Parts: sequence; C-alpha cells; structure tokens
Amino acid sequence: MSDQAQVTLLLSQIAAGDPDALDRLVPLVYAELHRMAATYLKREAPGHTLQATALVNEVYLRLVGRQQPGYAGRAHFYGIASRIMRQILVDHARSRMTAKRGGEVCKVPLDEARDSPDDRPDEMLAVDDALQALECHDPEKLRLIELRFFAGLTAEETADLLGLPVNSVRNQLRIAQAWLRREVGAGLQPGTRRA
Repeated sequence: MSDQAQVTLLLSQIAAGDPDALDRLVPLVYAELHRMAATYLKREAPGHTLQATALVNEVYLRLVGRQQPGYAGRAHFYGIASRIMRQILVDHARSRMTAKRGGEVCKVPLDEARDSPDDRPDEMLAVDDALQALECHDPEKLRLIELRFFAGLTAEETADLLGLPVNSVRNQLRIAQAWLRREVGAGLQPGTRRA
C-alpha cells in the first residue's frame, strides 16, 4: 500500500475513533509537516526561537490534545496542520508583541507581512486578522492560501491535493491575494486591532 493510501486509511481510522491511528499517522506525514514548518520559519528572522522540528512537535502535541475532527482527506489534514502552525507562530508573535511593543499593531501590505521576520510580530498579527476575515468571507479561499503560502505547496500540488483544475486554483489564489491585500492595507491603524 502506498504512503498516500496509508495516510488516507489512517485518517479514516481517526475519524472512526481509533485512539492509536494518529500515532501511526505521524511517521508517514512527518517529512511533509517538517517541510511545511521549514517553509513557515524561513520567513522568520535568523535566530528565531522556534525551529522546524519544535514546530512539528508542537503541532503533534496540539493534535493529540484535542478531539480529532473527521478529516475529509489529506488536504483537510494538512490544512488543519498548517493552520495550527500559523496559530503557534501568531501566539509566539503576540507574546513578543506584548513584551516589546505594548500591543500596538500597524498597517502593513500583505506582501511585506507574508515575509515578515520575527522582530516584526505586529505584521504577522495584521495578516492573521486579515486571514480570519477571509475565513468568514470565503473559507475555501483561506484553505488555498494556507496550502499555497503557509504549507508551501505549489499551485499544481494544491490542485492535485484538492482535486481541482490548476487554472482554477491559480485564479482563486489571485482573487484571495487581492482581497487580503485590500484587507491588510485598509484595515489597521497603529494601536488598534480588529475585534
């Protein structure tokens, strides 16, 4: 049985309530989770206190410590893992923000914020606010953004994983990016945060 087939089988076992399936799944997806974590962290400043292995371990601990959703497949699992990684980094940025800047957030363009280093946590928080707004507006576009920009998948890999035409993925990503740029660019003023 191929690794992809094993992953799919284990995800269905998790959905059926098998308490050990997640432990059997992790070795099969570890390399991909590590690659995703490395993609996230390469946007951070050198010397970031989190490393890819630690980020993957934290994702595992958060997955183990929660009720497992009925994963709809590999794309759903990787989407959830990507979201957990992003949340870990956002939590890290929030704690740095509190310590360094007293909680102020300033307006930042999406392209700059996506590549923001660890010494500018306010930009990560601005992007996170925009991503939360996108989730309310169009969850499918958020999923594409997470897989493409945070999990580091190419448009082709994203299309393959989701079973969509690659041109559709590219078009929807362009729309989502434009929407996020507008949200980040127009939404935040220094010292304020969206509710």
